[in-house]
Amino acid sequence: MKVGIVGMPNAGKSSLFNALTRAGAEAANYPFTTIEPNVAIVPVHDDRMRQIAELLKSSEVVWDTIAFHDIAGLVKGASEGEGLGNQFLASIRETDAICHVVRCHSLDSGVPHPDGRVDPLADIETIETELILSDYEQAERRLDRVRKGAKSGDAEAVAERDWLERVVAALAEGKPARSVPVPEATAHGPRNLQALTSKPILYVANVDEGDAVAPDAVVGHAAAVGAGVVAVSARIEGELAELDPAEAEEMRESYGVEGSGLDRLVRAAYDLLELIVFFTAGEGKEAVARPLSRGSTAWEAAGTIHTEIQDAFVKAEAIGWEELVECGGYAVAREKGLLRVEGREYVVQDGDVITIKV
Repeated sequence: MKVGIVGMPNAGKSSLFNALTRAGAEAANYPFTTIEPNVAIVPVHDDRMRQIAELLKSSEVVWDTIAFHDIAGLVKGASEGEGLGNQFLASIRETDAICHVVRCHSLDSGVPHPDGRVDPLADIETIETELILSDYEQAERRLDRVRKGAKSGDAEAVAERDWLERVVAALAEGKPARSVPVPEATAHGPRNLQALTSKPILYVANVDEGDAVAPDAVVGHAAAVGAGVVAVSARIEGELAELDPAEAEEMRESYGVEGSGLDRLVRAAYDLLELIVFFTAGEGKEAVARPLSRGSTAWEAAGTIHTEIQDAFVKAEAIGWEELVECGGYAVAREKGLLRVEGREYVVQDGDVITIKV
């Protein structure tokens, strides 16, 4: 999973990136500190897999990962090359989702705002306007190419042309590309367009120390556009990153903050992308956490392991991770009839431990 971290200059995104990943991206109180997109591959630790691996004496634990891309601060006019312009908009196109850091902490923090004020909704509008303008240009270029193919009467080209015309019209009205339904006849259209405003968005409200929730205005906007929202204090997370786990947990409790910022961000990102996790683990073998789209089948899960395993799929043995741990291993689980044999159409559940039989 690739997540692009974007925001206005001094919104706190590089500080958040540093705090969450300890990747050491430079952070300073002036625009465009991030000159090249920083990328950090972050392991997604899961206590469920820790218990499974300990029970089965796994030879190795392989965590799922998220690649966080710290993308330079955008400003008004970025779509026309202002600030650092189009190169950063292009960087966002390569990601699966957008993590939009919104400044919600006061000017009393000592960090200036480019416009000399704190207005989360105005900042959101600035960023999203630039994304829409960039998409508008991209969609017009794509539409010009597709129209040529549609003249031949090709059904797919005609369907894509019709969809793109609706997308261009929506973008011209200031609406995101995701607001235009994708017909089945042009299911490939979004992949061809790669619209920024079709990507899922997670708003990260960078709040003052002691605040545990995002402002109502940000929450309301997120609900209106179908986005996720999570509140994090980049400053607090930066301090926590310097402490050992016990001290960090004590400090979080004093602020009334549940879990680490990374944990909350990851949970929100998984929910946004509708991902679950299943595990593969054998006794004395490696234990692996594998992300999967919610609603996927056992056959589709096999494909995330290897395409050859998917092609040779015969059946799957499945058990909930808690049941496996409570039984103390596969042998007792099998004796109790808890180790289920499932076919290729079985819908995988979050936390399932699965063995594919070929």
